[in-house]
Amino acid sequence: MSDFFNAGWGYFIATITAIGILWCLWLLFSQRKNKVILSQDGSVSDTGHEWDGLRELNNPLPRWWMWMFILSCVFAIAYLFLYPGMGEYKGSLGYSTQKEHDDSVQAANAELKPMYEKYMSMTVEQVAADPQAKEIGQRLFLNYCAQCHGSDAGGAKGYPNLTDRDWLYGGEPETIRTTILKGRAGVMPSFKDSLTGAQMVDVANYVRSLSGLSADQIKAGRGQTVFKENCVGCHGGNGAGSTAVGAPNLTDKVWLYGGSEVAIVETLTKGRAGKMPAHEQILSPEKVQLLTAYVWGLSNNAKQK
Repeated sequence: MSDFFNAGWGYFIATITAIGILWCLWLLFSQRKNKVILSQDGSVSDTGHEWDGLRELNNPLPRWWMWMFILSCVFAIAYLFLYPGMGEYKGSLGYSTQKEHDDSVQAANAELKPMYEKYMSMTVEQVAADPQAKEIGQRLFLNYCAQCHGSDAGGAKGYPNLTDRDWLYGGEPETIRTTILKGRAGVMPSFKDSLTGAQMVDVANYVRSLSGLSADQIKAGRGQTVFKENCVGCHGGNGAGSTAVGAPNLTDKVWLYGGSEVAIVETLTKGRAGKMPAHEQILSPEKVQLLTAYVWGLSNNAKQK
């Protein structure tokens, strides 16, 4: 509640909160017994609303209800003094859900550290071959990675498949560790201002021919020239890509956004921006070790057996 982009929002929330409490108190005291309108005979007058012989009276509020209402307002004021709730005011106790979360994470890490320590002294390959470590790594993957890469790590459109040997930045253990810790930001620029629609179709056919897919050979021949003039800087002269910049290998049959002519033209027209978030502020070194081993093991099962 106390985390705002600027002070104005804090003042706005604090003002609305204070007005709300004051209005509730005003409403209560405006309905006290001495404010109730009585008839000439001393009985409580009605509101003038009647339906099917039932009159709506203007009775005073019961005492017990009134005190419960007052206590609720007092509780609200006390709460807002102790805890965040009045705009940017953080409360006298200094409580925050972020701190509570961080404390719980530290406590959990401290509790699990003895179990994790043995894996820190092992190589990634050794950890990947350990059955217990694999189970822990799978749980970590499901918690932190499955939202994008899928529970089976098979990926989806725009999210790499982690079970094959096709790696944008390399599949070595230390490279995977770096990816988990620092994240990645892959950018494919748009060519809508530098290539015509026909040239994009030609390049699409050439790119498809590189991986053995059906293509119009005349268009592919023209597309090869366009490719060499615009694409070799990242994908290389032979289209095999570059792990240094995360440029995909275009000579295999693995496609991140689809390998149809339409999909490739869309990539050339709009560009692509893939982002892998950094986890160095989220995961402990022990968890990174286990997660690295699990991901590495997904595409190296044959070596482990």
